[in-house]
Order: sequence, then C-alpha cells, then structure tokens
Amino acid sequence: MSTVHDHDVSSNGSGSQLPRIGDRQETAARLLASAARKSYDPLVEVDWTAPVPDDLHGMTPEWCSLYGTDLWETMTERQRITLTMHECASVAGTGIWFEMILMQMLLRDIYRHDPATPHVQFALTEIADECRHSTMFAMAAQRFGVPSYQPKTWIRQSARLFKATASGSLAYGGTLFAEEILDMMQRDFVRDERVQPITRTVSRIHVLEEARHIKFAREETVRRSRHLSRFARARVRLLLGVTAYFVVTSLVNPRVYAAAGLDPAQARAAAKANRHYHDKIREGSAKTVEFLSDVGLVGGPSTLLMRRAHII
Repeated sequence: MSTVHDHDVSSNGSGSQLPRIGDRQETAARLLASAARKSYDPLVEVDWTAPVPDDLHGMTPEWCSLYGTDLWETMTERQRITLTMHECASVAGTGIWFEMILMQMLLRDIYRHDPATPHVQFALTEIADECRHSTMFAMAAQRFGVPSYQPKTWIRQSARLFKATASGSLAYGGTLFAEEILDMMQRDFVRDERVQPITRTVSRIHVLEEARHIKFAREETVRRSRHLSRFARARVRLLLGVTAYFVVTSLVNPRVYAAAGLDPAQARAAAKANRHYHDKIREGSAKTVEFLSDVGLVGGPSTLLMRRAHII
C-alpha cells in the first residue's frame, strides 16, 4: 500500500478537506502493474463470428429510455429487442465520441512530462486502452447490423473547443461523467442473461479496464482542484455542468425510435417524461456527483443544467 502524504490533503474551497490520495507516481506504478496483469484484446476476447440470438436484448431493458412508459407496454417484444440493440449502439457511439476527446486531452496533459515516469507511462497505457475500447464499441454495433450512432453534429463540432483547451480538474472531472455512468450501465449488462453475449463480453472488458481509468481520473481531479482560485473553481463548475449535460443527453440518439418502428415524436415525448429512466440516470451519475461535490466542483449555475439532464 502506498504512503499517503500530508501534502496531498487540502481544502476543496468550501472549508472542508479534499479526499485523501496517494503519491502520483506510486499510484501510477500500481495501475501499470494492474494493466500488465489484466488487459484484453477485443479482437481475441470477443467472438465476433458467433451468431446474434434474435431473442436477446442489446442491453438491459431497464436502462432503455422507454422502459416503464405506457408506450413500452404497447410495444411488441421484437420492437423492444430492436430498440435496445439500437440504444446500446447509441450509448457506445457517445462513449467513442468522449473517448476520442479523452485521448486528446491526455496527450496534451502529458506532452511536457517525463516519459520515464510511471505517471506518463500509465497515461499512455490508458490511451492505448481507449483506442481498443473505441474499436470494440464500433465493431459491436457493426456486428449487430445497426448504425454507428454519434452525438448531433453541432455538439461534436462544439466539443472541438473543449477537447483542445480543457485541462486539469475540468478535463479529469469531465471524464468521470462519461466513464462512471457507462461503468454503472455495463455492470448491469454483464450480469443480465437477457442481454446479447457480445454486449456482455464487451461490457466485461470495459468495466475491468475502466476501473483503472476511473482511479487515475479521480486522483488527478483531486490534485488539480487543490489550489483553484474562487473564480477558477466557479468556471470549472460551470463547464463541468455543461459537459455532463451534453454527455448524458447524448446517450440516446433520437433516430433509434424510428429504427424500432415507433413514431419518433411520440417516443421522444415519452422518453422525456419517463421518470424511471430519469431515476436510472441519477443512479448512474450518483458516484460522480458525490465525488465532485466532495472536491468542491459541483455547485452554482451548473446544478440547473444537471437537474435538467436528471443527473441530480
């Protein structure tokens, strides 16, 4: 176990102390050792030639945006299965989008650091992981024969500024919103025998490897938020709220409803009013919100956006 140093504890800007963390290089060395023991090549680990059963869902139905609505009750089982296949691909497409942003932020962050250090070497390992994850998500959608869904064009274009400039606690804190909600979803997918084997295998790989990335991001968020000025902290809070809003609201591409033979306007209205889905989003975001609150990065106007996205 690494030593926790006193200088790693400081105020979060609201008078209380930040969570205690270990030495940066010692943490990175442990994560590198974990990566050496448990890393997976999806081209080998996933049986991409296996049949796709027509009676299994693409994802856990309870995570579907229409589950629990009157519209869901009127849908045929075939429509439900089709919708979950497309929503799974949509969630994966949002994951690919944000993983590409993360990879660029990580490269910028370590560009001037010593590559001989465990910290930089783990960051490079994480980038390699994310490359495989993005390929894996894309191949799963392709195997299911569904479109490669992505966030709306204007959101992807607007994110160019974020990925080119975000750094420090904003970059690592924003990463947690994307990583931890996917982690929560996929833990359910892995355990659910109603779900396609490819989804379960892909989810298992992602959950196991993403645990290291979440540990890395959490510790870096604490380190980078230690000495923020009041103005800088307010700015990070606002931009984290914006980031969280667009990540969460981009999970389900509206085109998935037409693919399941539903009226898109009716389905969007049902999803927008679906309290069950809103509860699942809050459940999936709870760990991130609690952690970022502890480090003083949740508050102010950003909470309005988070409420609108049903994150809090």
